[in-house]
Amino acid sequence: MKPVKVGLMGLGTVGTGVVRIVEGHQADLQSQVASPIEIAKILVKDASKSRSVAIDPSKLTEDPWDLVRDEEIDIIVEVMGGVGATKELLLEALERGKHIVTANKDLMALHGQEILAKAKEKGCDVFYEASVAGGIPIIRTLIEGFSSDRITKIMGIVNGTTNYILTKMSQEGADYQDVLKEAQALGYAEADPTSDVEGLDAARKMTILSTLGFRANVTLDDVDVKGISGVTQEDIRYAHQLGCEIKLLGIAERQDDFISVSVQPTLVRRSHPIASVNGVFNAVYVHGEAVGETMFYGPGAGEMPTATSIVADLVAVVKNMKLGVNGRQASLSYKEKKLKTDEQIASKYFMLLHVEDRAGVLMQIAQVFSKYDVSIESVMQPVTPDQQGAQLIISTHAADKASMKAVQKAFEELPAVKTIKSVYRVEG
Repeated sequence: MKPVKVGLMGLGTVGTGVVRIVEGHQADLQSQVASPIEIAKILVKDASKSRSVAIDPSKLTEDPWDLVRDEEIDIIVEVMGGVGATKELLLEALERGKHIVTANKDLMALHGQEILAKAKEKGCDVFYEASVAGGIPIIRTLIEGFSSDRITKIMGIVNGTTNYILTKMSQEGADYQDVLKEAQALGYAEADPTSDVEGLDAARKMTILSTLGFRANVTLDDVDVKGISGVTQEDIRYAHQLGCEIKLLGIAERQDDFISVSVQPTLVRRSHPIASVNGVFNAVYVHGEAVGETMFYGPGAGEMPTATSIVADLVAVVKNMKLGVNGRQASLSYKEKKLKTDEQIASKYFMLLHVEDRAGVLMQIAQVFSKYDVSIESVMQPVTPDQQGAQLIISTHAADKASMKAVQKAFEELPAVKTIKSVYRVEG
């Protein structure tokens, strides 16, 4: 049997996992696709570097064009990252009739529609399961499993670093900066953690998921993003008193064909299953009009979980090659994108205020909420003996985002309010 030849771009953690699975599971793979799968060439930064897996040195190259121009290579597996130069390489590979499997969330979030359009034009496959939530097969689920349903909501913990930090803060009472340093020491967070902790990584993943789920071309600029660097132990303690955990959630919603997408720290009721997702694990909750509520849980990163998703995509490409149906699954957006206004985005809210401790203040607070038609669900005033003034923990019923912005602006101008310490959305 003639082998299917693969060019692997990148031999870091995930690339090494791909080599381990392809070479170690060859009999299983052949039983599925009826052909050997051979990693014919591998792009590396330094061909002389020692590796944790045995690699034939003749397969290594430091020139990416060696893979793109090799007429014997059928499929490019891209796990090296990057956007600009990587996009050009993959577009040229598609132009030459090569299929693509990628784990590149940045590339697919920013240029996915262009790449998929080129794939459709050339009759090629582009699969990117590993770009979101590591070993969880959420992309294939959205494309195939929900093909007969209309998705109304996607809500997910899609960044393991921030979930690890918030879990440690919640369970051990640790401060944000201390846990961040620990996460960096363990390799869960980069030396520059900005992309993770400020929500940018999660925003890219939610761009991909909402584009697939709603069949509209959602861009990164459409995502309202807030990270976890402002979350305090005080916030977590008060969230616990309300029966909630704080999670960095990506939330995409559709109502009457109008959509909204955000990434933000959110209070999640402990009764909701996503509240119990801890550590570096990911979970994606999907609500469909027909199926109702579903949730997908698993490891969101790591060598073998991510490599498993990549090799599953690789198998799917080879099966399509055997059937002669490559290029027919390109999930191009076909619906008009209609974004919700702030008046159309509604949720419950948690607000923590530092106010003057005197008679009449609570009445002033209530009048502001009433003025902007925001209904209060509960008010708590915890004892704070070491602090001048008082703390107010306010939970609201569902209110639109525009009204809550107006409430916050009014509080900023109200002398009785010393500080708006926290405002979070509430789910569950």
